[in-house]
Amino acid sequence: MRPHRAAPPAIGIVHFGPGAFHRAHQASYIDTLLDHDPRWGIAAVALRSNAAVAGLAAQQGLYTIAVRDAVCVNRVVGAHGIWLGPNDSDRIAALLADPAIAMVTMTVTEKGYCLAPDGTLDRNHPDIIHDLRGAGPPRSVIGWLVAGLATRRAQGNVPFVPMPCDNLAANGAKLHAALIAFAEARDTHLAAWIAGEVRVPSTMVDSITPASDSGLVADVERSLGCADAIPVQREAFLQWVIEDIGPNAGPDLASVGAVITSDPGGYERAKLRILNGAHSALAYAGLLRGHASVAEAMADAELANAVDAMVRTDIAPMLPPVSGLDLADYRRAVFTRFRNPVIIHRLDQIAQDGTQKLPYRLGDTIDANRRVGRMPVLAIDAVGCWVAFLLQRLRAGVPVIDPVASALADAASGADVGRFVERLAAQGLGLARRWRDDPALMAAITASATAAHDGAWQRLFRHNRGAVEH
Repeated sequence: MRPHRAAPPAIGIVHFGPGAFHRAHQASYIDTLLDHDPRWGIAAVALRSNAAVAGLAAQQGLYTIAVRDAVCVNRVVGAHGIWLGPNDSDRIAALLADPAIAMVTMTVTEKGYCLAPDGTLDRNHPDIIHDLRGAGPPRSVIGWLVAGLATRRAQGNVPFVPMPCDNLAANGAKLHAALIAFAEARDTHLAAWIAGEVRVPSTMVDSITPASDSGLVADVERSLGCADAIPVQREAFLQWVIEDIGPNAGPDLASVGAVITSDPGGYERAKLRILNGAHSALAYAGLLRGHASVAEAMADAELANAVDAMVRTDIAPMLPPVSGLDLADYRRAVFTRFRNPVIIHRLDQIAQDGTQKLPYRLGDTIDANRRVGRMPVLAIDAVGCWVAFLLQRLRAGVPVIDPVASALADAASGADVGRFVERLAAQGLGLARRWRDDPALMAAITASATAAHDGAWQRLFRHNRGAVEH
């Protein structure tokens, strides 16, 4: 592939987790920024596998973003100038210490932050235990960030801005707290410095990014007339909402379309509950009903209408107003995006890591309804579909992709639906432990899971039910 700039960019950003979403989303913004400000090239760092960075290295950082929508566009980007893997610890450490690096972004998924179910640092996580011992280079992104910040402090340099870009509620506050907690276990003075000097903005990122496949590779080659082994695809819609932390030395992301706001939580809640909540409902119910993609599930009128009703009756009424965001318009736009026939977003991809995602995507909605005495029956039906999905897969011997897959298998062993629900809640596996104190809610989840498990769809997603007083 031919370079599209005369000279490679200077490196001003380190990014942990250069998977498809990062390359389709943050890198797209940065590539546009580099056209008028060449200081902000990205150093891509992969902590687990060399695969992503090996592809970037082989193509000198160039690859294609294939925008798949009413109008399809293939765009070659070159935002990355350095690519490092698990064996490049010395170079990673040097980059984090370099004052030219003003921002460290990350897309490491919810589980990559090594947090406990309550959102605090999980001190029993194997990677955190390893990193606190200091026996070799860090394994966790938390360990790397604290190590880099410690070096900045020791050298008398300003800290970089850590910026989490994963679907995690209050991701900036949670990351900041995790960094402080980790540092406190090593150096209380460093912890105090991180607490007082390091600003960690919360963010919300959005663009549907299906996994790449051989069809995409072939299509890009036909379009460009040259081979690209690592293209990514996404829809046209692109959003990056960033908490305003005041003046800083980082890139001017607002100049390329990012939303800088004092209320990122409002956008985040709307996205997590409306878009991601609906996505999860479509995934688990859709897979149980034999669908493979979001577009297929949306073509199932009964299911699509029920999920839309879930958003209107259970989710949207529990969301506070957000300045600059019309929730009704946002809901309609989300469902229009879901119907995009060009984007093949696999339901089994969305269904992964349910224990990490459901508390934010559906659990928060259930809690909000219960606080005002309402039973959000459609959101509960979606959770019931997740329970039935797990039982179906586990009993068939099909691997469940989840960081606590072994615990899920143990909980399902010898259990009927009701007992499985009880065990999930007792262990905080996707279902909140506090829900055990709400017998009516537990009974409703069990009833929905049983109906989904039995394929009794006439007892599920009856969208005229809505949230009911209880």
